[in-house]
Amino acid sequence: MKLATLRLPRRTTAARIDGDHAVEVGAPDVGALLADPGWRDVAAAADGPKHPLSSADLAPVVPRPGKIICVGLNYRNHILEMGRELPEYPTLFAKYAEALIGPYDDIALPAVSQAMDWEAELAVIVGAEARHVSPEQAPAAIAGYSVLNDVTARDYQNRTLQWLQGKTFEDSTPFGPYLVTPDELTGPMSMQCEVDGEVVQQADTADLVFGPAQLISYLSEIFTLRPGDVIATGTPGGVGHARKPPRYLIDGSKVVTRIAGLGELINTARRSA
Repeated sequence: MKLATLRLPRRTTAARIDGDHAVEVGAPDVGALLADPGWRDVAAAADGPKHPLSSADLAPVVPRPGKIICVGLNYRNHILEMGRELPEYPTLFAKYAEALIGPYDDIALPAVSQAMDWEAELAVIVGAEARHVSPEQAPAAIAGYSVLNDVTARDYQNRTLQWLQGKTFEDSTPFGPYLVTPDELTGPMSMQCEVDGEVVQQADTADLVFGPAQLISYLSEIFTLRPGDVIATGTPGGVGHARKPPRYLIDGSKVVTRIAGLGELINTARRSA
């Protein structure tokens, strides 16, 4: 099953994707839908108004997650690219909902940063409460997967040892287009990021140091994961900051982020005042 959040006049709605149409499922967005313990049955049985997918205005698939937990340095090739050793534990930081944009919205390049970089990522969307769960129990808490690009202000990120300030600029993080449930996916997924038609990142989720189940188990030791929470699992090698010379997004840069089986984000970077 694929789910999305649609923007409609004066409201949003969660929808099930059926071929070329989006079918309303009776919740204002996917996050609200996931709060219902029976969300799978509700979404599968829904027969609400239908909207052509070709003209749909898609919001971030979960517009306002309770938590957005991001993982740094989680692809082996990216860790080596950055000159670091493989970590013993996940590197964690947070992002706020104000950073999220829809899968086809413009990425806001803030006037204060000249070093906005791309980071293609697999996003895990939580579908059930998880606290003190084992890696074996963790998959039951996964509602599905999506695509996210953790666009990062490298100059702000590297001002201190804490990364938050470079990671959560408003309107910078495309997220979507869909939540795809695990039953529709098999094995590792290939990931790709293009900037202005050039492939800059290409990887396979098999290269993750800490996979989704390990991350959920680890995070659940710290706090309760709740339906609608989002885990951004980290980016592979190929980021602009690691290039010599470094390369960053500029006004008009077109960024395409795709993961096999999950869809793609198509965004244009725009310099804000």
